[in-house]
Formats: sequence, C-alpha cells, structure tokens
Amino acid sequence: MEIMSDKSNDTPIRPTVEEIPAFLINGKKVILILTTLFLIAVLFVFPIYYQDYYFDILRAKYQFYYISVLVMFAGVVITALVMLIVDIVQYNGRYTTAFLNRFSIKNIRNAITIPDIALICFLVVATLSTILSDFVFESFWGNEGRFTGLFLLLIYGISFFIISKLSTFKNWHLELFLVSSALVCTFGITDYFNLNILHFKDNIDPKQYNIFMSFMGNINTYTAYISLVLGVASVLFASDKKRWKCTWHFFCLVLALFAIVTGQSDNAYLAIIALFSILPFYMFKSWTGLRRYIVILASFFSVVQLIDVINQIMPDQVLEIQGIFSVLVNFSGLAYIVIALWMAVGVLYAQKYIRKKQEQDLGKWPRKVWGIIFIAGIIVLLFILFDANIAGNGERYGALRNYVVIDDEWGTHRGYIWRLGIRNYKEFSPIQKIIGYGPDTFGIITVKNNYNEMVSRYGEIFDSAHNEYLQYFITIGPLGLAAYLTLLISSGERMVRRASENPYVMATLFAMLCYGAQALVNINLPIATPVMWTMMMIGLSGCRSAAESGKKKNEDCNETQKELMAR
Repeated sequence: MEIMSDKSNDTPIRPTVEEIPAFLINGKKVILILTTLFLIAVLFVFPIYYQDYYFDILRAKYQFYYISVLVMFAGVVITALVMLIVDIVQYNGRYTTAFLNRFSIKNIRNAITIPDIALICFLVVATLSTILSDFVFESFWGNEGRFTGLFLLLIYGISFFIISKLSTFKNWHLELFLVSSALVCTFGITDYFNLNILHFKDNIDPKQYNIFMSFMGNINTYTAYISLVLGVASVLFASDKKRWKCTWHFFCLVLALFAIVTGQSDNAYLAIIALFSILPFYMFKSWTGLRRYIVILASFFSVVQLIDVINQIMPDQVLEIQGIFSVLVNFSGLAYIVIALWMAVGVLYAQKYIRKKQEQDLGKWPRKVWGIIFIAGIIVLLFILFDANIAGNGERYGALRNYVVIDDEWGTHRGYIWRLGIRNYKEFSPIQKIIGYGPDTFGIITVKNNYNEMVSRYGEIFDSAHNEYLQYFITIGPLGLAAYLTLLISSGERMVRRASENPYVMATLFAMLCYGAQALVNINLPIATPVMWTMMMIGLSGCRSAAESGKKKNEDCNETQKELMAR
C-alpha cells in the first residue's frame, strides 16, 4: 500500500510530456517558428534591405519593419485562436480554462515585470498625447516627421511583448546580426574609399555625396546602427573561450571600429566613450577580461592611426576625416599611444604564459578602482562644461572648444535646435507640458512657430530635436520620457540581475548602452531604432529563459532528493 504525503493535496502535479495534447505542443512550436522568423527578418534582412537606394530608405525600412511585426502578430493570434477552437471542441475548454486561471491577481503580479509596466505607461501616455493633440492624424502616423508616431510606438509594444514573453533566446540570433552587420560595415568602408560598389550614390546631389553611407542612409543613422554592433562585438570578444569565436568577434569589432570612425559622424564618439567607460565594470572580473579590454583599446587607436596613414597615402581616393576624429588623427602622440597599448598587451599575455598557472579572478577591487576613476571622469567633464559655458573660459580648450562650448552652432546647429525646442515647450498648455504635443510633431511645432526664423538664419527646417530624449520630452512630455527611461533602465537592471552570466544577454545590454549614448545627439529613426528595441526584447527573453532554466534545475534537484529519500 502506497502512503501519500498530506502535501500532495496542496501541490499541483505538473503533467508529463505524454499528457500534454499534441495541439498545444504544435501550437507552441508554430509560435516559436513565427518569432524566430521575425528575429531573422529584423536582425539579418532588415539592416541590408532597400528599394530605391537612398531616395526612399526611411519609408522602405519603416514599412519592412511594421509589416514584419504585423505578420508575426497575425500569425500568433491565428495560432492562439486555432488552439482555442481545438481545445473547446475536443477537450471542452479544459486547457483554456486552466490557462485563464493563471490570470489571478497574484499570478499577474508575479508574471508582470517593471519593464512591462514601464512600456504600458509609455504607450498609454503616447496614446493620450495623440488623442489630445491638435494634430491627431499626424501624431498617429508620424507622417510629418520621421514616422515615429503612435502607430510605430504601438508596433514596438506589440513586438516587445511577443518576443520578450514568447520567443526562445538563442545565441545564434546575435551571430546572425553580426553577419548582416559585417556587410553593413564593409559597404560603409567602401563608401569611405569612394568605390560606390552598389551604385547607391549614382543619382544623388554631389553636395550630399559624403553624408550617406552603406545601407543606412545618413551618416548619423549609420553611426547609430554601428554603435549597436560595437556593443555586441566587444562583449562577445571579451567573453569568448573558443579560439574561432574569439577570432570572429574580434574581426567584427575591428570592422565596426573602422566603420564608425570613417562614418564621419561625431555621434560616434559618445558611443565609443560609453563603451570604453562601462566595459571595465563587466570585463575587470578576470585577467582575461583585463587583457582583452587593453586589446580593444589598442585596436581602436590602431584603427585611427591606420586611417591617418591611408589618408596621407591616398588623399584623393578617400573621404577626408572630419570632426572630433580629425583631432585624434592629427594628435602628434597618437603613434606613441598605439605602441604603449600594444606593449601593455604583450606584457599581460607574456605574464600569462610565463606563470603557466590557473589564474584566479581579480575580485572586486579592479572594478571599485575603475568606479572611482569613472566618477572622477564625470566630475571633470561636468567641470569642463561649467568652465567652458557658464564661466566663459571656452577658449582655453583649444581644438576641443567646438565640442565643449554648447552654443547655437554646437553640433551642426544642435544647440540652436535644443534651445528652440525648450522655448516652444514653455509656450505649451498645462496638459501639453505633461504629456507633450503629440508623437513626432517636433517639425510641426517648429514650422508653425519658428519657420521664418529657421529659414532666415540657416535656410533649413528642423523637424527633429536631434536628441532622442529631448524629442520624447517635447512630443510625449516628461511623463512619456520618464516611462521610456524607466523601460531602458529597468530592462538593463533585469539583464544584469537575471542573466549576467550569459555574455550574449550582456551583449544586448551593451548594444543598448552604446545606442543610448549616441542618442543624446541623434534622431530616433525606424532604421536603426527597431534593431535597438529588438536587442532589448531578446535580452529580456534571455532573462526569462535563464529564470525558466534555473527553475527547471531546482525542480529536477527536488525530484532527485525526493527519490533518494524514498529509497
């Protein structure tokens, strides 16, 4: 006679695989296939997709993305409906009822996450901003801006919940992204050499020849995309244990560094500074991480040095390096920095082979020391900005004056655009000061209020704030911006807390960090931004997979212990 424990009445018994109906298993497989095809489309096809070269690059990629999301959404809904019908017909709704029973207040509270709540708040604010806008149609479609209206934001939301909740995280997703990115970088570099291999530039105005690159269009958008590649490649290179993977990721990293420097956009330096500033907190756990961080630094300065040599050897065949990278290229001590860094690499690797002992982890002190350096660097930067702008001592910074003195001409008129945006915001109604003027209506505001001023002063119309966060602040208000920042920060925090041991999840986080840094001076476009959102989604999917894996291990361990006790 078998004796049952009293606890058996309180603990639900998990059905075995044999007890789960085939229609449920097949339905989940169909959804998995749909999400996988979507990720292939966005991470591999989307970056290199185009129709009429640069002439419709924004609209073409925008349509590709939202159609991909809608097809995936439709497929998931149809699959769910079929599963529901089969369950009702064959099982009297048994499994549907069991599924709906999960949606108790307690279960919902356990299942929903802070990023979920932040995204819902973000979309609610954007919806209210659209409904209460003076330009409802334009706010919904974003057709008077860069197509980042409520429609696209809702598309982001749909894909976010499907991918983060239903997809299965796989390392090869990011590898596929790097393959596509290698093509983007390669053709961007050929544009630096004026080769025009794909004939993208055959019919564009010669004055604009140097501001469009690769499959991305404007160099600022190109830089935004490459910043994602830098984040992924650097973390994977830092973490690789297999030699062939290390070689592949180092190749992608160097290619991305070469592409971002020759991309000619000053947005790049913010992404690079963010990368080099935050990587040590991840890499300074081990000697391997320390060595590879120095390799990354040495590689960056070597790339800059190589570009300088190329420009001197063949000045008529390549684009002239401008902006802040020209300061680095013309720095007389650049060669000495390169030599010193590679000597440091040699010493660190020689130490490894001479000692021939298993190396211990570095502990927390290197990261604590770097934390002090990081904070000190922020303080110095804030002092320089104060000294150059408020104290009026900008002249003392020489060649860097154009970068530390933020006036109307700063950043190709970005200083003026920001001031214009804030000036218009002050004229908003009380409700508009809370939820904004309407998604992607910055251009409507400036044309309505500042058209003559913009045209007479610069001969241009500014339809974007050229600062993603300021853009959200003005168009969907401080509430919308707060929700968006909470989404980004809470997603990053969740990745660190739940899946920091998985370098592929951390790679998505660093991609977000690099993108977020350059977004301070760049436009939010449905060319690079959908890839950033997808990185966030698959990173959170990786957190869910890690949690489910840990739960399964605990259950297996408990079952093993029960069997041992029974024996």
